Amino acid sequence: MPDDHAQSEVWLARAAAGDRSARTRLLELHRARLRRMVAVRLDRRLLQRIDPSDIIQETLILADRRLDEYLREQPIPFYPWLRQLAWDQLVTAMRRHVLAGRRSRSREEAVAFALSDESVAELATCLVDHSADPFRKLLKAEAHGRLHQALAQLAEQDREILVLRHLEQLSTTEAAAVLNLGESAAKMRHLRALQRLRELLASDRPETEH
Repeated sequence: MPDDHAQSEVWLARAAAGDRSARTRLLELHRARLRRMVAVRLDRRLLQRIDPSDIIQETLILADRRLDEYLREQPIPFYPWLRQLAWDQLVTAMRRHVLAGRRSRSREEAVAFALSDESVAELATCLVDHSADPFRKLLKAEAHGRLHQALAQLAEQDREILVLRHLEQLSTTEAAAVLNLGESAAKMRHLRALQRLRELLASDRPETEH
């Protein structure tokens, strides 16, 4: 990802200077990242109704239309801005195809995207691969079902930082922008979420050996 980030900065600068081909290259560079984000976030109920590729394509078309405005202001790093457009597309699709006709307490009611079993399993693998002993041993010893339960017990903000950093593979800077936090606060939230997950897994373990 560091190489992609450097290349993204190059295309971003060239696009800001008026290079039309750089705009296309900039957006295409992040297509795979958007595909990963959509795969993680897409509600399983939507799969029968929409093609994930359509979400990505619509996002890139919209981004091209709004890119000049972004280049003038650049309020946040580029990928979090692009990701937000994809998120908005997912929320719109969810409301149109899954929640249509349902009464809600508010028109602005948040749309929740539950992690699929596949995403939970992948998150478990990511956490094992990036964790030091003894947390790695603890995670390896747990069935995905128990990890799923532990993740469900986490506060939403703690669970979200784990998904952003380990499943969507955002950098700390990018995750901070998505969560509207400073980088130090994002780092602390990540560490706190890992610690809380450790505590949940450790406290729930059956005492079978002594």
